[in-house]
Amino acid sequence: MNSLKKWASRITSLLIYGFLLCMIVLVVSAKISGGTPKVFGYELMSVLSGSMEPSIKTGSIIAVKPISNVSQLKKGDVITFKAADSPDTLITHRIIEVQKVKDSLQFVTKGDNNDSKDSSAVTSDRVVAKYSGFTIPFLGQLFEFMQSKTGAIWLMIVPGVLLILYSIVNIWITISRFEKEKENQKVAS
Repeated sequence: MNSLKKWASRITSLLIYGFLLCMIVLVVSAKISGGTPKVFGYELMSVLSGSMEPSIKTGSIIAVKPISNVSQLKKGDVITFKAADSPDTLITHRIIEVQKVKDSLQFVTKGDNNDSKDSSAVTSDRVVAKYSGFTIPFLGQLFEFMQSKTGAIWLMIVPGVLLILYSIVNIWITISRFEKEKENQKVAS
């Protein structure tokens, strides 16, 4: 039974430390890049609308790979691009047609859940990344919260407080055990 408790304690510690480490890496990565966190060369983005449902659910986190050569993109690829009227807004839609205009490429896009194609073609200079196919459903709201100043602070503090509390409980249990053993030795003497 003690062996089981020791393993449960170790696993709990590992999970808490792992969670804290992941949060630190994601928050620091997002702050350094000035935007989205990067993991193994992929950017993590949250999906805020239902335009790509059912393939990408609202509130999901997706991994996109920054793209340098847009000539590799083809019909059916899902891309992330800057909105024509607001360069700070990113949109993720599927390419339904590739057009060659003069010496450059343009992409006609459409959200899977939209009835019609997007109002303007996406020029190659507005393409940011290509969707990798990796999605984590329902974590987008947490991701958005994490990127805020308040969220970054909370996601650093909460695991830290949990670690401190867990350490205090472990110290208290160890002291209690030590005192019991001491009393048992006195009784046996």
